[in-house]
Amino acid sequence: MQTFSSESLSMRVSGRVGTLTFTRPERRNPLSVPTMHEFIDKLERLSNMEEVAVIVIGSTGNAFCSGHDLREIHGAGLEEERELFALCSTLMQLIQQIRQPVIAAVQGIAAAAGVQLVATCDLAVASDESRYFTPGVKMGLFCSTPMVAISRAIGRKRALQMLMTGQHIDAHTAAQWGLINEVVSHDELDGRVMALAEQIAQSSTLVLKVGKQAFYQQIELSQAKAYELMSETMAVNAVTCDAREGIGAFFEKRTPQWKGA
Repeated sequence: MQTFSSESLSMRVSGRVGTLTFTRPERRNPLSVPTMHEFIDKLERLSNMEEVAVIVIGSTGNAFCSGHDLREIHGAGLEEERELFALCSTLMQLIQQIRQPVIAAVQGIAAAAGVQLVATCDLAVASDESRYFTPGVKMGLFCSTPMVAISRAIGRKRALQMLMTGQHIDAHTAAQWGLINEVVSHDELDGRVMALAEQIAQSSTLVLKVGKQAFYQQIELSQAKAYELMSETMAVNAVTCDAREGIGAFFEKRTPQWKGA
């Protein structure tokens, strides 16, 4: 097992699972500018580790992520504000661009950009104690960038309800709305997330990469364009070594031996 820690973010690699954990519980794990730079750096490092098949994002304390550091926003000039939100957008898009599936392990409050982070991750498992809200409307700063991810995860009416009221929703509501995949007890969260990560990690890393990229490519297209693109994607996938190995293993009733090619 490899572990690399800093003041705000730790990185650990155990088997085929890489984990990034927010480590500023006393500040409720904000997405400060230094934290976002470090987050991007560590995500890129994990994405380049051949042995890492799945990435988990977790936190310490009673907050998963409280969103941006308001001290950085308050009183900043327009160019500083542009740089801050552009950096956040880069981070969120990177999560969906890297080859590995990314799972959010949500143990506490997710607010504003923290909800954006949950909505951006490919999958999310949450503690029954977790809560979600976008309070920007109450502070005169509408959560416009979180809206991009949230509206794509839960749809227009529910997204606007969160964004326009700033009210909390609980974990079971978040699951019903599609913001998270499932809810478990607080004590079961780590075990369930690792079980899910290890289940996914049993598949070919090439196939996971192909599937994740294809999902985000087709989701915004018209149905006709999506079928056209995905037909080509499946054809190319079908002639890879891992597809031929997997289908052969199915017929021969044995465990496939993936090559990642």
